[in-house]
This record gives sequence, structure tokens and C-alpha cells, in this order.
Amino acid sequence: MNLKKKENQNQFTGSNLVLGVQFLFVAFGATVLVPLLVGIDPSIALFTAGIGTLLFHLITKGMVPVFLGSSFAFIAPIIEATKLYGLPGTLSGIVAVGIVYTVVSAIVKWRGIKLIERLFPATVVGPVIMIIGLSLASVAVDMAKTHWAIAIISLATAVIVVVFTKGLIKLIPIFIGIVVGYISGLVFGVIDFTPIKEAAWFSLPAFTMPEFSWGAILYMIPVAVAPIIEHVGDMYAIGGVAQKNFIEKPGLHRTLLGDGIATGLAGLMGGVPNTTYSEVTGAVALTKVTNPFVLRISAITAIVFSLIGKISGILKTIPQAVLGGIMLLLFGLIASVGIKTLIDSKTDMTEIRNQVVVSIVLTIGIGGAVISWGNFSLAGIGLAAVVGILLNLVLPGKAKEVIVND
Repeated sequence: MNLKKKENQNQFTGSNLVLGVQFLFVAFGATVLVPLLVGIDPSIALFTAGIGTLLFHLITKGMVPVFLGSSFAFIAPIIEATKLYGLPGTLSGIVAVGIVYTVVSAIVKWRGIKLIERLFPATVVGPVIMIIGLSLASVAVDMAKTHWAIAIISLATAVIVVVFTKGLIKLIPIFIGIVVGYISGLVFGVIDFTPIKEAAWFSLPAFTMPEFSWGAILYMIPVAVAPIIEHVGDMYAIGGVAQKNFIEKPGLHRTLLGDGIATGLAGLMGGVPNTTYSEVTGAVALTKVTNPFVLRISAITAIVFSLIGKISGILKTIPQAVLGGIMLLLFGLIASVGIKTLIDSKTDMTEIRNQVVVSIVLTIGIGGAVISWGNFSLAGIGLAAVVGILLNLVLPGKAKEVIVND
């Protein structure tokens, strides 16, 4: 009886297919938003998210019910790195981030999670996350002011969904905000349908190969600090939902490796870094569906969607004001996660040591400080992360570890 039930869990049944598409629906808005903001074809992000998720499941022995989607942490670095080094150079930085995940995975297997907690305490991770959100505030405003009415409608919709709704609807504020904003764009007559008309019904995503760039690599690598800690939190969260200890089995080293391989592959194909999606974890908790096979169906569906050219065409017609309105909420929420990190970890901000670390990290990151060595440079979020890690190691006293709540 139990064997038969297990077999049904790993089959393309009608119910599993519906559930898989539903979980992709939860992740869809956020997954395509990131590439749209950084100037990358969203079909590539869907394709690499699908392939990355399948690779993650392979590396973690198919035990963990997660879906990997586009990481918000890298929006600002990708935008700035693309200006400095071009998209192909930036992609080499994304590949390097995947390698960093792999190295951290090996360290965790060798020394356990304690060393990671020592290097990345709340006083470093919190302000770095705040910078990730705040550094793009002006970009959000610039995009929103292209049509304030549409931006406000999009923003208001997302706020209403996230604050006042319940169930699965509450998990997709970005998607609903984009849909309502798009409809308002139709009403105001500002949508250009040319990309839809020119798109083929079926086509491969326009993959871009990376070009080696030391500058882009040094720029992107330090940004991995925050997503690595976020990954640890996600593993605790999904473990709590599934009532399993994924930190122990298949092991944090395997989940980090899966995330790293997925991110590295995305960089090789012209996509954005991937991360385990908290939205999907929320949907898993809500539906009580913890079967990893269902998430693999989500991944396959994402790949199929990426091959439908008309979907990419539709996404490219979304008005800048819609994206700007969503960003006004999104980037503020990212910054608030940084504040929450400090609060949850009970960081004592009356201690001068902590004040020094947080203040210098914030000032360097938001101020756009740059350190150059010949043709190489380290700037913005990456520089702030490096400085924070160094200050935490050399200043007397002990910082609070990051505490992650389910």
C-alpha cells in the first residue's frame, strides 16, 4: 500500500500536474521580474530556473521540495556591472558567484555551519541586505514616473494583495500587481504590441555566452554573502514545513552545491542567479504538498513556457511604470528584511562595535564607494560586504549570529 502511494507521488498524474503548474504560478511573477529589470530576456530566466531546479533536485537526491527562481539580491549588482563591464562580462561574474557557492558548500561539509555563521553575522548580513534594496530606490522612482497613474495602480494592487488577502493569493502580489498594472496600461493606451507580433510561437531563448572579466568577477562575488545566509534560512524554513531536517539530510553542503551549480549554469547561458524561493515555500506550507516531484513538474513547466515565444513577447510589452510601481514596494521590502535580520538576531545596537560595522557597511554601499587596483575595482554592495566581513573579524567583541525564523 505504501509502495503504491509512493509510486503515485512520482508520476505525472492530473493532480500532480495541476499542483506543479500552481507552484510555478506562485513563482512566475518574481522569476520574470528580475530579468525584465536588468535587461535580460525573461524566457532565459524561465529556462535556467527550470533546468536549475532539476539539477538542484538531482544533487540533493530529490529530497527537498523547492523551486529555484531569479534572485532579487543581484538586481542592483547586475545593473551596475552591466554598465561597467557589459552583459557578457557580468555573466562571468554570475558564473563566479556559482563557484563561490560551491566553495562554501565544501567548507560547510569540512567545518560545518559554524564557520559560515562566524564570517557572516547579522551585523554584516543585515546592512548588506538593506543596501541591496535601498541602492535601487532611485531606479524604481525613475521607472514609476514614466506614468505615475499606472505605477500607483500597480503599487496599490500589490500592497492590497500582500496586506489584506489570504491563502495562495497572498503569495503572488507581484504577479497580480503586474497583471492589474498591465490592464491599466491597456486602458491608458501606452502598450506597444510590436514584440508580441514579432515573436514566434515557439523559439529557443536568446542565450548569451559570458566573457571573462576580472572586474565583473570581483564586483559580483562579495554580493553572494546575503543569498548564502538566505539559503540557510530557506532550508530551515522548508524543513520545518516538511517536518524534516534538510540541513542534516541531504545536508546543507548539498543544497548549497545545488544552488551554486544552478547559478553557475544560469551565468553560462545568459541568465540571472537563482535562489530557493520563499514564496514557493509559503505555498508548500499552505497546501501541505511536500512532494518534491511536484516541484520538478513546476521546473519542467517553466522550461516549456520558456520555449513559447509569445510569452516572452507579452512580458516585453509590460510598461516601465508597472515595473516601477512594483519596485517601489519590492525594494523597500528587501531593505526591511535587512532590518528584520538585525532584530531577529537580537543585535545590540547600543554597542559601539555593532554601530561601527553597520554604519560603515551602509555608508560604503549606498555611497557607491570604489577601490581600484590597476584594471580591477571593487565597488558598491560587494565592497561593503567585504569591508563588513573584515571589520567583524578584526574589531574586538563577538557579533550575533543570524537567527532565521520559519
